[in-house]
Amino acid sequence: MSLNTQKASHIAQVLTEALPYIQRFSGKTLVIKYGGNAMIDETLKNSFARDVVLMKAVGINPVIVHGGGPQIGQLLAKIGKQSEFINGMRVTDTETMDIVEMVLGGQVNKSIVNLINNHGGRAVGLTGKDGSLIFAEKMKFASQEELGVDAPEMIDLGYVGRVTSIDTSVIDMLIHSDFIPVIAPIGVGQDGQSYNINADLVAGKIAEVLQAEKLILLTNTPGLLDADGALLTGLNAKQVNDLIASGVIYGGMLPKIGCALDAVQAGVTSSHIIDGRVQHAVLLEMFTDEGVGTLIRGGGR
Repeated sequence: MSLNTQKASHIAQVLTEALPYIQRFSGKTLVIKYGGNAMIDETLKNSFARDVVLMKAVGINPVIVHGGGPQIGQLLAKIGKQSEFINGMRVTDTETMDIVEMVLGGQVNKSIVNLINNHGGRAVGLTGKDGSLIFAEKMKFASQEELGVDAPEMIDLGYVGRVTSIDTSVIDMLIHSDFIPVIAPIGVGQDGQSYNINADLVAGKIAEVLQAEKLILLTNTPGLLDADGALLTGLNAKQVNDLIASGVIYGGMLPKIGCALDAVQAGVTSSHIIDGRVQHAVLLEMFTDEGVGTLIRGGGR
């Protein structure tokens, strides 16, 4: 068998193995939180864009929610403003909120849209303010313990928000018109005030309201690891809660796991925390038995 024939045979085998997954997920909605290295490394960026376009081409409906923390930090540094974080959340005053809107709603959002379109897709960029997509309110904390800090007075994170409601009309319209929505995690209050919202939380809430088939969170880690560094997957809610109680899940992974868990408990079929540093990570998780991360499924409360 010639080298070209071997290559063609391998491609045919891959496509054949992917067919049952394509059939299973055709017509279903998939919400992807796009961030980390996958948003910075050029090879990974192009890999992600091709994956999204391919999914749409075979009848799956991807909805993208993106982050952009490093890009916000870079622009703040350029204007001489220091970034301040409390327990992983960016303190967002009026000036910082202006930068957040400029970077997330403009620079980052449009670059992702262009990338997908350049690979043959039809992407449309939104923020939570478009079509009254995401209503939000100021995130408040009852105690210092909730923030994990020791300070004499209450901490004010400024215009950091939490989702109060989502109107998916504009997403539904785009999906049914064969577009790929790309959403920046900015919400709006009842008074018109803009709020900076954690992208994982926005992705989770959108997945819940859409009753998506899957929520996929791209990270810079292989997924959820046990105490010995082995990858954990195929978990249900009870197992995840046990891992939190035992301290296996801690620190920066807690919010992601909490978001993934909330989604499946609210009706999303499964949540996935996957390694965005792997080329074609989304396709590998979707169309192979092995996957490349941690799967959390509904049930088992």
